[in-house]
Amino acid sequence: MLVFVTVGSTRFDALVEAVISDPVLGTLRDSGYSRLILQRGNSDIKSEEFNKESCAIQRHGVDIKIWRFKPSIQDECDQADLVISHAGSGTILDVLRLGKPLIVVPNPTLLDNHQEELASALQILGHLKATSIQDLVSTIASFEPRNLVPFPPFDGTRFSKLVDEEMGFV
Repeated sequence: MLVFVTVGSTRFDALVEAVISDPVLGTLRDSGYSRLILQRGNSDIKSEEFNKESCAIQRHGVDIKIWRFKPSIQDECDQADLVISHAGSGTILDVLRLGKPLIVVPNPTLLDNHQEELASALQILGHLKATSIQDLVSTIASFEPRNLVPFPPFDGTRFSKLVDEEMGFV
């Protein structure tokens, strides 16, 4: 099975380092995942073996591919059995609309910790699992995708109705 990890366009060194750590790789392997694709963005990696524009390596029985950016991550999201992501709104919505199991790790270093609010709200609704770097291993180990509530399909009419009401057309 394949895990896709994305940090978006910013830096999230802590998440990148966590997912290539021995405890996380071991837990992924023990949970049935044998492949990991990591989109690292502008994050730095301490280990020289990983700190290149792109690389492929195997550790703890997991085949790992790491790269910084691609024009689109659609293919990786489509193929993934699990997505682990920063809590950026665009990434969250894209993954949830694909119906993929999602674990999000809010980046606490960003402005006003806004990712935490979105992650918490969507976790309360049951659409994803939110966790911290410190709890990532236990979250992966106990994660049950079948317990997630499917995200509702996009309905563009809701926005137009809201605008019509605000403008007094309805």
